[in-house]
Amino acid sequence: MRAALILRCGHPPVVSEFDADPAGGVRVTVSAAPITPLDLLCASGTSYFGSPAVPYVPGVQGVGTLADGTPVWFATDAGMRPGHGSMAEHAFAAPEDVVELPPGADPRLVAALGLSAVAAWQALARAGDLRPGEQVLVLGGGGIVGQAAIQIARLLGARRVVAAGRSDLARSRAAALGADEVVPLRDGEDPDDLAARLRPALDGPLDLVLDPLFGVPAAAALRVLRPGGRLVNLGGSAAPTAPIDSATLRSGSLAILGYTNNSLTKPERAETLRTIASHAAAGRLTVAYEARPLDEAPAAWIAQSSGAATSRLVLLP
Repeated sequence: MRAALILRCGHPPVVSEFDADPAGGVRVTVSAAPITPLDLLCASGTSYFGSPAVPYVPGVQGVGTLADGTPVWFATDAGMRPGHGSMAEHAFAAPEDVVELPPGADPRLVAALGLSAVAAWQALARAGDLRPGEQVLVLGGGGIVGQAAIQIARLLGARRVVAAGRSDLARSRAAALGADEVVPLRDGEDPDDLAARLRPALDGPLDLVLDPLFGVPAAAALRVLRPGGRLVNLGGSAAPTAPIDSATLRSGSLAILGYTNNSLTKPERAETLRTIASHAAAGRLTVAYEARPLDEAPAAWIAQSSGAATSRLVLLP
């Protein structure tokens, strides 16, 4: 089969013929395979999983069909443990990592949503305990997690969703997906300045913040939360640390919560994925993505890893 292969850690894949050992897994004919931050991290050889044995096929998730034509989403341990992933014409996944999808779900969109949308859903619904009628702030509203979160907050009953984004494209996407207000994030500003710009965008108490950024945006968001409000952090793409002060936390009795998909059981993950795919099939949930043929995997990998890509890149074997 044709596959994208990592031959050297820290280098983009090459596309060539490859024979993969099925190792007892379920065979999936791959329809779409996203290039995700986890794929890039694992292939760098610098992750806490260690340097993967090469050559290997990257791709920790994908969408495809079983031998009987059943559409499925699937996960792999590619780059984290020995084995191969989704960026190939065929892949092999453990039975418990294969999730049947509802009819009508676009495989490219489901691949683009994938675990990013699972994180957004669970961070809002479970970790953040979003209740109908609450006001939500989504930091990083132009990213895949942020785009999904704006729509998911609505689906979960939020009365108002405010987003914050850095680029013009990010802010326009957030607005197009239903954010009531979109606040620009600026380089070099301090938490008080950003908080002063967030307050006018709010309509009454801010109940919940979804934060994939951390850093100054998280510190500013804490300053505008209502007493007893919650901030759920699920990433640090802005900074690994944040200038959070004790007085802000104590004076508002605020809660800072962490979320990772690793906290989910596989049945919980499967149920959330089916829910996401159902909303996507019904036209209620989408994100910006660009489909590329498998032969363009090296260029797509470079674009995704360098930040040149403006949307999630999805390979089509």
